[in-house]
Amino acid sequence: MKNKCFCDTGLLFDDCCGLYLKNNQKAPTALTLMRSRYSAYATHNADYLLETTHVSERQYYSKAEILKWATVNKWQKLEILSSSEETVEFKAYFLDSNGKPQTHYEFSAFRFENGSWYYVDGKFE
Repeated sequence: MKNKCFCDTGLLFDDCCGLYLKNNQKAPTALTLMRSRYSAYATHNADYLLETTHVSERQYYSKAEILKWATVNKWQKLEILSSSEETVEFKAYFLDSNGKPQTHYEFSAFRFENGSWYYVDGKFE
């Protein structure tokens, strides 16, 4: 069965974020990378999340913590509020481990380096 992508583009997963999560293609823009990272949370792909975090920031993350955050929450929807070449403002909607609806707001910064986009950091509310 073909599934729609988690990032809410309306495209099939295999034709959208699956290109980056399964086929090792590189996201062509910061927005595409951000969408694929959301899908990585939804599919519990901690390796992809670490690999697409800028090397200067990786020390602040652990695969175990990323995987725990990805798996205890049920990812519902991604809403892109704004984006530029190097930033994406978004809301991610999820149900926490108690089934309570939550919203994660972030203004994320990305960097293009050595032919790839990387997540650098985010401002939260």
